[in-house]
Amino acid sequence: MSIYPVRRFLLAVFITICIPLVYLCAAGAPPASNLPDFTDLVDKVGPAVINIRTATHAQQRSLTSPPLGLEEGEMSEFFRRFFGIPLPQQPGKPDSSHGGDGGLEDPADSEQSSGVGSGFILSSNGYVMTNAHVVHDADTIYVTLTDKREFKAKLIGVDERTDVALVKIDAENLPTVIISDSNKVRVGEWVVAIGSPFGLENTVTAGIVSAKGRDTGDYLPFIQTDVAVNPGNSGGPLINMKGEVIGINSQIYSRTGGYMGISFAIPIDEAIRVSDQLKINGRVVRGRIAVSISEVTKEVSESLGLAKTKGALVSSVEINGSADKAGVQPGDIILKFNGRNVNTATDLPRMIGETKPGIRATLTIWRKGKIKDFLVVISEMQPDITMKAKTSRHAPSHDHEFNQLGLAISDLSPEQLKSMHLTGGVQIDDVYGPGVHTGLKRGDIILRIGDTDVANTKQFALLMQKLNPQKNIALLVRRGDNTQFIPVKPRAAPVQKSRE
Repeated sequence: MSIYPVRRFLLAVFITICIPLVYLCAAGAPPASNLPDFTDLVDKVGPAVINIRTATHAQQRSLTSPPLGLEEGEMSEFFRRFFGIPLPQQPGKPDSSHGGDGGLEDPADSEQSSGVGSGFILSSNGYVMTNAHVVHDADTIYVTLTDKREFKAKLIGVDERTDVALVKIDAENLPTVIISDSNKVRVGEWVVAIGSPFGLENTVTAGIVSAKGRDTGDYLPFIQTDVAVNPGNSGGPLINMKGEVIGINSQIYSRTGGYMGISFAIPIDEAIRVSDQLKINGRVVRGRIAVSISEVTKEVSESLGLAKTKGALVSSVEINGSADKAGVQPGDIILKFNGRNVNTATDLPRMIGETKPGIRATLTIWRKGKIKDFLVVISEMQPDITMKAKTSRHAPSHDHEFNQLGLAISDLSPEQLKSMHLTGGVQIDDVYGPGVHTGLKRGDIILRIGDTDVANTKQFALLMQKLNPQKNIALLVRRGDNTQFIPVKPRAAPVQKSRE
């Protein structure tokens, strides 16, 4: 038998098997036409995106200049926004404060570029939205359209809490953006940013939504993306694939000052609410209930018996404020506001801020293992008021008895209780062992152990005898003007320790 027919047979079998596999693989691979195409989107939205340039009068600006080779208009925002420092002095440049050469232009009549940014047109009659930090402290605001027309803009209002600003230019029949519902944004969807990074106008970058509701410690939860955003993009729109604005590019996470793959945008729903008030009043009116709050940790929720780690922990209550009059106390955990769940501490300020002053609202509060409702009258937010309770501290003795929590405590004097508006509590005179690792400090005031209020050291000692050394307990601790729960794991028995 010849080997050649066998080879031909095997080759035929191979071809018979492989050709269908090739077709299957080709069918399974996504065609190039499925890749996103941003050209139509940019043509649609691009004309409504503008460049913003700000200027200050020479005698009012900082006596600094950018380094050699860098244009101030392109870099001043970079240093101010991302480093928080003024620009370094340029060698050899006259100091305008000293008048310079007598033949030069009078500094009082000259303008110096102070920053660049982006924005987008909300209405055909010239209302433009941008970031508050883009136009902050500017003497003159210039808006340049994509057709190269330039206008001096009037500042309608800024809201630094949300970093939203509204300006107006004198023009009609302008192209406008379409506003989307930022609540419908989905993680993973394609998005586009248009702006002027480093003053380079009409620059388009693209990426995806990386996360929603990202809490960075600011007033608003941000939309996180991996869209390339740099200084100068601030105030520009974040756009979905329908050509609708879902956010305002506002911040980046960076260790260098430049883009590192994480950028943040203000949800457009929140920005529109702010701009509507700026348009009508020139400022934003917000509600407040006069409390300070902090996050509820997993350890605290488990110690207090909360089913879920959620809510806002009341750290302090302003005396005679709305919450104080309603009966809210430090250590309360606010679970709902007017029936709306408070999932994180940052949810509550937004909910209250959106409520008109004078409205009665219901706070659903967890206190000592029970859920209670409190009616509170919303007041208007004013400049922050600092509570000034004074905490007197007695010098600790050299020999302390430390309890199971690693704490040496003493009673508060009547004068201390009165000055801090307290009815009970014990003061920490020294910390040892397990207490050290929790961050408890000398001078802290313990107000509650778990769900039980602490009246004095005698009651505190009785409560210590009932503790389970295998379980964490939550101490309600006041430090200065703030109150927080601190979880501590007790020891089996108290110890004696002498301090030299």
